[in-house]
Amino acid sequence: MADSTRLDKYLWSIRAFKTRSDATDACRGGKITVNGQDAKPSREVKAGDILQVRKGPVLYKYKVLQPIDRRQGAALVPQYAENLTPESELAKLHAPHESFFVVRDRGAGRPTKKERRQMDTLYSELDEGFSSSEDFD
Repeated sequence: MADSTRLDKYLWSIRAFKTRSDATDACRGGKITVNGQDAKPSREVKAGDILQVRKGPVLYKYKVLQPIDRRQGAALVPQYAENLTPESELAKLHAPHESFFVVRDRGAGRPTKKERRQMDTLYSELDEGFSSSEDFD
């Protein structure tokens, strides 16, 4: 094993990203820091480095235990990286979706005529609620 390895290759190896190019793009986009400093994809990481990875709303935190440059099976990843992500960050993954739009399950298809009428009724009730509360003279 090497004493250090490229950041993008390491992130791909520990399965933080599905592809190495995704890891490279994240580094270039400023979503990765090493020991608190923004890092380029070619930055060398060593054992003991602390990596912060922004993926969506979550800020993951990893400690490099051993640099590697080959993709590992999920069961072997804890030998190479320690996940230091706090529970408060992981809870963001399970936050409820708050939106005005009706959420439909993937593959559920188009709404039926009955569902469409229910959505129209809901939208009109919400619209009436907003317009009655905004009486300006």
